[in-house]
Amino acid sequence: MARVAILDDYQHVARRMADWSTLPAGTDVVVFADHLKDAGAVAARLADFEAVVAMRERTAFPRALLERLPKLKLLVTTGMRNASIDVAAATARGIVVCGTAGLPYPTAELTWGLILALVRRIPVEDRATREGRWQISCGLGLNGKTLGVIGLGGLGSRVAKVGRAFEMDVIAWSQNLTEARAAEVGAKLVAKDELLARADVASIHLVLSDRTRGLIGARELSLMKRTAYLINTSRGPIVDESALVAAVRKGTIAGAGLDVYDDEPLAIDHPLRDLPNTVITPHLGYVTEEGYRIFYGQALEDVKAWLAGQPLRVLRP
Repeated sequence: MARVAILDDYQHVARRMADWSTLPAGTDVVVFADHLKDAGAVAARLADFEAVVAMRERTAFPRALLERLPKLKLLVTTGMRNASIDVAAATARGIVVCGTAGLPYPTAELTWGLILALVRRIPVEDRATREGRWQISCGLGLNGKTLGVIGLGGLGSRVAKVGRAFEMDVIAWSQNLTEARAAEVGAKLVAKDELLARADVASIHLVLSDRTRGLIGARELSLMKRTAYLINTSRGPIVDESALVAAVRKGTIAGAGLDVYDDEPLAIDHPLRDLPNTVITPHLGYVTEEGYRIFYGQALEDVKAWLAGQPLRVLRP
């Protein structure tokens, strides 16, 4: 009998999004809704499982953890890329790593939710209205403002196109971006420092790597207007978190909209929880019902195919 663990089901929806009862008779499926940060605790929990379904990068699987899971034979990640899984180490140990498809638009939509929430002060006004107060602030319009898009790939391009729909001036930068590529989505290529200095809203859409880690630090934040907002729906470590907290507190920038953090879930005593002029969400970029049905549905397919000896969507080192 194969045992399958489904991890980090924060919303308690894994069993609703896919019919796990269709697995071969005798397959034992266990769903865990809580998140374990300690590698030792994760190893103890998963010691008796042959297959694990991981939701994005919520639980990391580095070499050291994989070496403590001798029974593990299949590791499924939602999405076709997961930087928190050491695929090479898994493959070397004979563990098959499989992925799933995903949707290209949810994170771009959330980005605009964060932008609008900040500039129109929606959370502040919502809370005030519920408390019996009426119109306590004055928001900003986006028409004619400058949107700076840092990273103009699939997500950044979607964000840029919406910016154009709001009749914003759109500028963009990334290490390999060309003028022609920027023009395709109605943006103008500029240098990074110029983008930060000109943008009323700067939104990050880069993959975390050695060259993007810490890309936005105290120096970069100091270049921004005091009226500007920074949005990050990519990965927390792209921005120096302590420098960002300091910049918002000092009024170096007007505020920030964040969906990603250095360490997730965000610690209860983290300063971002009490920082004014911010809108923070718990890494919801990819979290939609439509996306989850694809994630869990194809994860189920991956488990079935592996049990049948014909694994699908195998990730290679």
